[in-house]
Amino acid sequence: MHATTIYGKNDVRYEEVPKPELIRGTDAIVKVVAACVCGSDLWRYRGISPVPRPARIGHEFVGVVESVGSEVSRIEVGDFVIAPFYDCDMTCVNCRNGFTTSCLEIGWWGGHDHWGNALPGAQGEYVRVPHADGSLVATPSWPADELVPHLLTLADVFGTGHHAAVSAGVKQGSNVAVVGDGAVGLLGVLAAHRLGAARIVLMSRHEDRQNLGRDFGATDIVAARGDEGIAAVKELFDGIGADAVLECVGTKDSMDQALRVARPGGQVGFVGVPSGGPELPVRQLFDSNVGVRGGMAPVRNYIEELLPEVWSGALKPGRVFDLELPLAEVAEAYAAMDERRAIKVLLRP
Repeated sequence: MHATTIYGKNDVRYEEVPKPELIRGTDAIVKVVAACVCGSDLWRYRGISPVPRPARIGHEFVGVVESVGSEVSRIEVGDFVIAPFYDCDMTCVNCRNGFTTSCLEIGWWGGHDHWGNALPGAQGEYVRVPHADGSLVATPSWPADELVPHLLTLADVFGTGHHAAVSAGVKQGSNVAVVGDGAVGLLGVLAAHRLGAARIVLMSRHEDRQNLGRDFGATDIVAARGDEGIAAVKELFDGIGADAVLECVGTKDSMDQALRVARPGGQVGFVGVPSGGPELPVRQLFDSNVGVRGGMAPVRNYIEELLPEVWSGALKPGRVFDLELPLAEVAEAYAAMDERRAIKVLLRP
């Protein structure tokens, strides 16, 4: 089989690698139908996060179950499945509390499973899933090809945007600001719209992303940054600020922007992977009563909630994929996202 390996800065390669095999009775082997490049993958690609040795990469995929271990009972061979960006059992106390990203038997694609076995990345032709009954969600039937990109967003980006909106307390009638116009930010707009937000301001400087944001439910666009951008957002909300702010970038500047556009007593939901030194100014939070909640999105807990509307076509989150390439051209996929020539790239083996 073939898969993607990252060697270092600006160096990802399509290589022949061993096909995974069943190791434990709870395993499944999934033949990948579609995978993609995540914005968080770019931290290693850009050299911001170190790559001490070549490593398989990728953590978002959908596919068909090829084989299962002897202990798997819920998932069957032939099922079309969605996998979250991590492996979890869905039975431990943390999973039951709604935070599968803190599963007591967590495993990470591109890292290791709970027992220390290698768990190679998902940008490849096959993936081993250690907790098949916990991690995988089967769709009602085999999806039409045009539905696949929308289902793929449930592996990470749509669930992550939804987590930002939930963490920020978005509800019917909320005034919302979204910081970040990448795939997660845009799907944060869609999630806020789905939850009933009355007004959604997307902070974006790119026309193509602004247009998609409007399609997803943004009512206003603010292109300015820094003090000017903060003033522009507040002006849209009577000079006070937004009820809920979705922080979808993960830098010091984006967090500062999010905190400063929230109204007194407002809430910031943050899902941007912390890079670039985001900080929380506790005195500012104390004085303003602005709350901060969020973190690594437990997307597995959201799949069943979001799937029916995606399956029916009521929601089309897969529109964030504005470029599709064969897996063999994965190097171009990374370059396109790094250079902002694409919002998000879908890969087909």
